Amino acid sequence: MRYIIIGAGAIGGTIGGRLFDSGREVVLVARGAHYEALRDGGLRLTLPGGALKLPVPVVDGPEAVELRADDVLVVAVKTQDSVAALDAWAGRPVAGGGTAGGRLPVVCAQNGVAGERLALRRFRRVYGMCVWLPASYLEPGSIEASCEPLTGILHLGRFPAGSDALAERIAADLMESGFDAPTPSDVMRWKYGKLLKNLGNAVEATCGPLDGDDAAPAGDLVRRAVAEGEAVLDAAGVDRAGEAEQTAARGDRVRLQPLNGVTRGGGSSWQSLTRGTGSIEADYLNGEIVLLGRMTGIDTPVNAVLQQVANAFAREGRRPGEITIPELAALIDSYERR
Repeated sequence: MRYIIIGAGAIGGTIGGRLFDSGREVVLVARGAHYEALRDGGLRLTLPGGALKLPVPVVDGPEAVELRADDVLVVAVKTQDSVAALDAWAGRPVAGGGTAGGRLPVVCAQNGVAGERLALRRFRRVYGMCVWLPASYLEPGSIEASCEPLTGILHLGRFPAGSDALAERIAADLMESGFDAPTPSDVMRWKYGKLLKNLGNAVEATCGPLDGDDAAPAGDLVRRAVAEGEAVLDAAGVDRAGEAEQTAARGDRVRLQPLNGVTRGGGSSWQSLTRGTGSIEADYLNGEIVLLGRMTGIDTPVNAVLQQVANAFAREGRRPGEITIPELAALIDSYERR
């Protein structure tokens, strides 16, 4: 079995690098300067135990690899980039006949809950993955994964529900590569629980990682965003893994550690703005709550403003920290008074 990691950023690069280091066959897919760095110097994967230099094969698109019947496609691009990636791969021929969309499984290793629905429109076999994997990608060719003793916890299951022998086989490979990989029959329940955790990403991304005097008001905004999320999920009848259940699943097996004496800067949305990618996943995090709120008749002003502000930052090339917590709170208060 060969893993083709579509999107070799923080999540894809860590999963692909750990699988490769444990002896699995892996191909990374990257673009631009990141592709060139991986091609010329291999993947530098820094873990709490030290840095690995891994000569993982890399390609810059689907035309550069001949697909095999035993390939597993792992989509690790941000959800806003999913349609382009899925369309590029679904129609590619597979050795022995047929196309990737009809023959190959695709695993959505992404935040949010929309990726699987997008994939199922194009691929017959889709698997959801709930990713608990603190990692950073800020420089071409270099990924940092900050947790020990496990690198991360990756719940994996069929979409929309169920598990099967392939999920168990993938999970076994992941568990031999430094991850825990439970295979629940209700993986989306875990992903909806993680969605609530990600609603604060836009606060961190726009205001910057916060501590000291800023921590309490930032935490208040995040709690308000999560409360809206809980209300709309309840109204929509969406079940999700609760806080206690998620904490128990992680235990003390994914402990954040400083790497080279430096504490991890911020999460995936913060990294998108820091790298100046021009896009951010707020439409599929805060925007998912806004969408469900509109469908169920519940106002979601906090998430609506976070979505709008995060998108404006990405579109305008603004950096984390260019808005303060009081300024962000004022925008929310103004929105609520409309």
